[in-house]
Amino acid sequence: MGQAEQRLPDQLFLTIDRSGPIPLYFQIAKCLEQAITDGTLPPGARLENELSLAERLGFSRPTIRRAIQELVDRGLLVRRRGVGTQVVHSHVNRNVELSSLYEDLDVNGRRPTTRVLSSEIVPAGELAVEQLGVEPGRPTLHITRLRYADGVPLAILDNILPEPFTSFDERALTDFGLYQLLRSRGVTLRVAKQRIGARQATAEESLLLEVAERAAVLTVSRTAFDNSGRAVEYARHSYRSDLYSFEVTLVDR
Repeated sequence: MGQAEQRLPDQLFLTIDRSGPIPLYFQIAKCLEQAITDGTLPPGARLENELSLAERLGFSRPTIRRAIQELVDRGLLVRRRGVGTQVVHSHVNRNVELSSLYEDLDVNGRRPTTRVLSSEIVPAGELAVEQLGVEPGRPTLHITRLRYADGVPLAILDNILPEPFTSFDERALTDFGLYQLLRSRGVTLRVAKQRIGARQATAEESLLLEVAERAAVLTVSRTAFDNSGRAVEYARHSYRSDLYSFEVTLVDR
């Protein structure tokens, strides 16, 4: 059973001026924003459905829909298929350092979970040869996972691993972070080459991340090396830009 819809108190909307110059949808959006800010609608709360809210308060459904969309566009609410409209969980702000998303979420109390979308052993192609320095045709493990934070889809993780790590099974990839599994094999991660960018989500990414079509996603490509200089992972990740950001500390030299 999912979380029940949260009925908003009528008094939340008492300040709305139905005959004033300020558009009704804007006033309603401000009331909803206040409820989110003061905790009346806590993170993860399901909002009362549009039709019920419109009928109960005497507004038109298009007006309620536009007010809700205003907060969706600002990243305060999110529409989830089969769930409804929810208050967004707090933003994940991640330092740019050699750590895994799974561990970063866990340390910050964000309850990471993983869904393995695919896991297969394939011959090393051009990308694996270039990024991992392996011989063409050697076995590599290609995995794609969907990472959640507190039950909300946050990132699509696409990784290629060289031959020594092709035995990682789907259960392990579901229950643990990739860097945890690498360390369990004696790997000491030392350095990584990383590129951060942004682009529009593909249709598949929009579906998996539960964002609007062509919404912005943050992207990361990374090759990680162990303390012997061996490449142990190549990653291509895409993150929801409304829930995720990177933080870099700059120091004057």
